Amino acid sequence: MSAEHHQDYLGAKFGMWLFLFTELLLFGGLFLLYAVYLGRYPREFASGGHELSVVFGTVNTVVLLTSSLLVALALSALQLGRRLAALWLLAGTIGCAAIFLLIKYVEWSAKIGHDLYPGSTRIKAGPPGENIFFSLYYLTTGLHALHVTIGAVLLGWALWQVRRGRIHAGDSIALENSALYWHLVDLIWIFVFPLYYLVL
Repeated sequence: MSAEHHQDYLGAKFGMWLFLFTELLLFGGLFLLYAVYLGRYPREFASGGHELSVVFGTVNTVVLLTSSLLVALALSALQLGRRLAALWLLAGTIGCAAIFLLIKYVEWSAKIGHDLYPGSTRIKAGPPGENIFFSLYYLTTGLHALHVTIGAVLLGWALWQVRRGRIHAGDSIALENSALYWHLVDLIWIFVFPLYYLVL
């Protein structure tokens, strides 16, 4: 590896970690806001959490954990020169992202159909804490779903580049960074799931 290539690699890695740090600050702010209002409205947050489907949340958690494993295996396969395996594993990761978003769509549709969204008649008639809970729920999960979508597009681009031979065992930094982003998306969900679906 040349000195210039090494510097480019380190620069790309550093840039990605810096970007991921800003993402952690964004979601960290939302989690802090959640903690503040949870302390103020514990009963209302517990009531709101009981309206969410633990089954949907659990399945989506399993789906994202599986996707993290698949993208890690894809990177390892590519670095070992197993290009076809890497392509299939990346396709599986993107498939997991699609399943996650489909479940989230079904879940949101059910909640909206039951008049459970900020400003709805049912929420307005209840205590103010429930309105705050669902406002934070839709904001946080909606923002996370956007990140899942971006991650899936990024991995789709990486898959295409692997197929064309532009990302390969000798130069896999683009896939490494895409995988890092995907792991962050999964990590954030690991916090979202218990905060909203398992709140007591």
